[in-house]
Amino acid sequence: QITFGSVFLGKVPVHEEVHRCAGQIYGYKGCIRDFQVNHKELFIIDEALEGRNVENCNVPICDYHPCHNGGTCTSDEENWYCECPKLYTGKLCQFATCDENPCGNGATCFPKSRRDAVCLCPYGRSGILCSDAINITQPSFSGTDVFGYTSFLAYSTIPNITFYYEFHLKFQLANHHSALQDNLIFFTGQKGQGLNGDDFLELGLRNGRVVYSYNLGSGTATIISKPLDLTLNIHVIHLGRNLQKGWLKVDDQKNKTVISPGRLVGLNVFSQFYLGGYREYTPELLPKGPRFKNGFQGCIFDVQVRTSLSQGFKSPGTPEGHPNSGRSVGQCKDSPCSLIKCRNGGKCRETGSTVYCDCLTGWKGAFCTETVSACEPEHDPPPLCQQGSTCVPLPSGYTCHCPLGTTGTYCEQG
Repeated sequence: QITFGSVFLGKVPVHEEVHRCAGQIYGYKGCIRDFQVNHKELFIIDEALEGRNVENCNVPICDYHPCHNGGTCTSDEENWYCECPKLYTGKLCQFATCDENPCGNGATCFPKSRRDAVCLCPYGRSGILCSDAINITQPSFSGTDVFGYTSFLAYSTIPNITFYYEFHLKFQLANHHSALQDNLIFFTGQKGQGLNGDDFLELGLRNGRVVYSYNLGSGTATIISKPLDLTLNIHVIHLGRNLQKGWLKVDDQKNKTVISPGRLVGLNVFSQFYLGGYREYTPELLPKGPRFKNGFQGCIFDVQVRTSLSQGFKSPGTPEGHPNSGRSVGQCKDSPCSLIKCRNGGKCRETGSTVYCDCLTGWKGAFCTETVSACEPEHDPPPLCQQGSTCVPLPSGYTCHCPLGTTGTYCEQG
């Protein structure tokens, strides 16, 4: 029997040191991972007979200083978040605030301007304020939108994926250009915190080719397909792995195989199964490897998985086929803009189920029906009142009411 913590045998990669004082050996304080005996990988937690005071070991995400605009990062063993200063919001404090959030049903509010917000709709919702329910049978993903978010679906962790898995899926590109992007199709891994040694499984598109990668903890294995035949409307992918050996077959191309480096044979992942994109503001926190930069653009459907040759294929999720959550995912071939009428020259924009009006200069509001006052910062040109003066709109233009001690057209003189 091998004991970790107070007494341990064997050679394992660790950091920090065993503390000795006056001849005594204290319990080990640090991280132990990738434990092997005679080239056999042992799962320290799963195969342990007993233990005490043992927790997951992760480098805190705050060590990466992810918060923008003076935000303060706070983390524990499981979660992290940015405490944002006034006027900023978002996962990374990267946005000006949504002062009055009009969005419903758990939608993400994004400030399109200081006055107007866009509602990024959760799974199963659509519309300007995400108030409309939609039935999704073939999900449509919009890639990375103009606000920096990816559309995605998140399913429960796929069980028993450690030693063997097979995936079947089909996809349809939004356009030929989208095949040339760094687009993530699916991902599952060890929380996706960007560490070099994290196990992960990842599929995506790059330069018109399908890229399939996995890391069992001792190095990344990657298979890259031949260029896609863009005359095909629907593409079919079969991929899998048995211990270290992986394979990929795309459309009618020949099957390609790879052997992962090192000696580890098990894929240990704990995150949800992400389809089409990733929950974070951008996929920048995915484990290193291919590091896809955008979400998928188009439709992904008929996703099937099995983790044993004796099993039948089934859809991910618990219950089967049901995602836990999602964002800006629409129904393939449906257009939310068909239900929206933007006024005064505004253009309807859609990203999956998210829809909004892009207004011409001088107009604002959900449907571009409100005029922008000459005193509002969004006005083109913006008002020039200075030194704490008050801008007062006029039928034509504006005037500046100056505080005591200032004068001039814009209160610019003392």
